Amino acid sequence: MSDSPRSVPVVSIVGRADSGKTTFLEKLIAELTQRGVRVATVKHYHHDYETDVPGKDSWRHAHAGSVVAMVSSPEKLSLVQRVEHEMTIPALAAIAYNAGSDVLLTEGYKREGVNRVEISRRGGDTELISTPDSLLALVTDMPEAAPRAVAVFGLDDAVGVADLVQSRFLGAKTGA
Repeated sequence: MSDSPRSVPVVSIVGRADSGKTTFLEKLIAELTQRGVRVATVKHYHHDYETDVPGKDSWRHAHAGSVVAMVSSPEKLSLVQRVEHEMTIPALAAIAYNAGSDVLLTEGYKREGVNRVEISRRGGDTELISTPDSLLALVTDMPEAAPRAVAVFGLDDAVGVADLVQSRFLGAKTGA
């Protein structure tokens, strides 16, 4: 038996600023969820951020020194945990596994992302940020920009990318 934690497959949605990453990710989440896949997501920031409303009880708990502040209701659980260093993608995949997810979709991991789906569109900087060997797929309105042997999808083709994710990482497995 292995000492390594169990985890889920990770697919990283990457791209330059304003390339449409979040919009595409929303469509991909909806498509996978409709198929019964239990999706976990993580958005990477390079700076500190607030997830709770200043002045609310959980915010007050965290700012009073709680290392984990949770808010629980019959519909959801929110958790804010102070960390000593940034969590790695494998550690986040283990959390997603423990939460009952089938796949972890990340956004914003330009350097650390794995199984990358890069979003690239005309009008911005069209140079890809991913190396060809790190690309799972390219979502673009410039198919001619794709490296050889990389799957190419249109900017609105969340169905095609969901098919790729499901066949490559999930097989027939769904949350149903």
